[in-house]
Amino acid sequence: MKSIKVYLDTIDKVKDFVNTVSVCDSDFDLSSGRYVVDAKSIMGIFSLDLSKSLTLNIHNDEVADRILPKLKAYEVE
Repeated sequence: MKSIKVYLDTIDKVKDFVNTVSVCDSDFDLSSGRYVVDAKSIMGIFSLDLSKSLTLNIHNDEVADRILPKLKAYEVE
C-alpha cells in the first residue's frame, strides 16, 4: 500500500480526481482524521473536510506506480 497527501480545494479538482482514480481497478481510500471514504465516491469526498489535505491510500502497489504520475496535480508535500 502506498500513501500520498492530496489537496482537493475545488469542485473541478474533486471531479477530475474521481475520474482519474475511477479508471483503475483497485481500491483507493481518502482519509481525513478518523474518517475514511472511497476515493472513487464524489459524495464521500464531499463529506470530508476539504479545507485540509487528505491522505490517499492506494492498496495495490502496481497500480500506484502507474497512477501516481497522473495524481501529481493534486499532491502536496
